[in-house]
Amino acid sequence: MRQCLVLAVLVGSEAAQAQPPSYTAASIVNASDYSAGPFAPNSVLSIFGSNLSWVTAMYIPQSGQATLPVQLANVRVGVDLWPAPLLYVSPTQINFLIPSTEVSGTAVVSVVREGVTGPPVTITLVSSAPALFSTATGFAIATHLDGSLLSDAHPGRAGEFVVVYSTGLGSTSPNPPPGVIPTTAATIDLFSDLSVSLNGTPLPSVLVPYAGVTPGYAGLYQLNVKLPPQVPVDPAIQVSVGGQGSASLKLAVQ
Repeated sequence: MRQCLVLAVLVGSEAAQAQPPSYTAASIVNASDYSAGPFAPNSVLSIFGSNLSWVTAMYIPQSGQATLPVQLANVRVGVDLWPAPLLYVSPTQINFLIPSTEVSGTAVVSVVREGVTGPPVTITLVSSAPALFSTATGFAIATHLDGSLLSDAHPGRAGEFVVVYSTGLGSTSPNPPPGVIPTTAATIDLFSDLSVSLNGTPLPSVLVPYAGVTPGYAGLYQLNVKLPPQVPVDPAIQVSVGGQGSASLKLAVQ
């Protein structure tokens, strides 16, 4: 009986190991707020599915490391057959970066786990597709200039500069190679097309002097925003670039 039980466990384990990664195009979303595509180059995306990895692993920054890894826990993600930079893998979720060299059109994404390949699925890419990073309560993740988070206990104030974080703002000048962690600021190429609105009212461009990469973080963009004198309480913030707009989130302001 014990021998039969052991054999059953081994056979079941082997069957599980043979299962390919399972996911669909619809289960690939922005990692910032889980919104659907289209997506932009250098965006951080999440793949949700099953059998994506046998263990959980994440990128841990190390001193002197200049690029994100393209393999974690024997898992790779291909974008048009090119290895995509990885941030996190688990059995049900992968966070990865669309290579910054991709262009508008379609791209084929596939997951390879220990040599077993999942289905190739097609996603749509555009030059810019902003998506704000969101808290669980629907507020945009933003900081004061000292790096502390905006919150009900520590809100932004009229006339203050705050930093709002996003992904999907597209190429920059200079544009970081795929997975390279930027060390200096770089403004988005479509800066002249950028619009930041509060409660549906676009801010004057002078109040948004910078939108570009966040030094030290691959795939992360920031918008430096000066709150206007008559800013409303917890306004809805939305970012649009090149005809693509983010979901509307609240900004912790008093």
